[in-house]
Amino acid sequence: MMKQIIVILLIVSMFFLCSCSLGESRVQMLNKDNDEGKADARLEQIIEAIKSKDKDSLKTVFSKQALNEAEDLDGRMDYLFNFVQGNVESWKTIVHGATTESIEHGSSIKKSSSWYYVNTDKKKYLLFFLECTTDTDHPENVGVYMLQVIQAEDKDTQFDGGGPKTRCAGIYKPEE
Repeated sequence: MMKQIIVILLIVSMFFLCSCSLGESRVQMLNKDNDEGKADARLEQIIEAIKSKDKDSLKTVFSKQALNEAEDLDGRMDYLFNFVQGNVESWKTIVHGATTESIEHGSSIKKSSSWYYVNTDKKKYLLFFLECTTDTDHPENVGVYMLQVIQAEDKDTQFDGGGPKTRCAGIYKPEE
């Protein structure tokens, strides 16, 4: 009986240590962790730019494509800097680094969407961004394409995950 239990435990251990367990390869699992880490680092970079009201720093997170397509980016940065009130105290991941990847004829494109709750000493915000992390044929697409910051309480009326109501290049600003 003891030998059977040991054999079962060994089999179960091998299953969980196998690189193909649960339908995800080890490489996919490592990339997922890396994508999440990159998204968190990008969030920190965005928060720092907002805190310091540094337009040049914030522009560096955007792709060349987004910078070229964005409408009134400087005005929208002013809007964002004035919109976020208080000092950032914490943030919590809702979804980070959710990726889509396509590889065709040796060309690789990888995009991610990430959203977080960001708490200041005055308000709670939802911060969302769409980012292209890899584009082997068009490197100008790599970087944040869209950034949206809204009050968390407005999530149901102003957030559609970069869908048709809010998708834009640069910084989303609700219509007045």
